[in-house]
Parts: sequence; C-alpha cells; structure tokens
Amino acid sequence: MRIAVDTEKCCGAGQCALVAPEVFDQRDEDGVVVVLDPEPPAEQHEAVREAAQVCPAAVITLG
Repeated sequence: MRIAVDTEKCCGAGQCALVAPEVFDQRDEDGVVVVLDPEPPAEQHEAVREAAQVCPAAVITLG
C-alpha cells in the first residue's frame, strides 16, 4: 500500500489522524494532513483505508 494526499485540498478536519495516528498527523499551523509513513506496514492497512473513507475532503489516495 502506498499513500498519497492532496494537501492543497485538505480541509484540516483531522479525521485521518484520529483513525490512524501512526500514519497521519496534522501540521500545527493549519491542521493540514502530514503523512508519517507513506508505505505503512500491513497491520496499519485497515486503519488507513478507514481514514481515507472518513476524510471529508477525500484527499487521501491509496495505491
């Protein structure tokens, strides 16, 4: 699994960081998503898929 995000469209809701905190974080200054691990281990895949699904701006792409 490979994660990509469109930070230009991120609304800073933080749902991804709540669902998968080992993989996603937010910038302090504006809340925009930060990918901590663009290729997370298999045990994180379910949480990453959920994070992509709950993202209100739909900026997380999984490959």
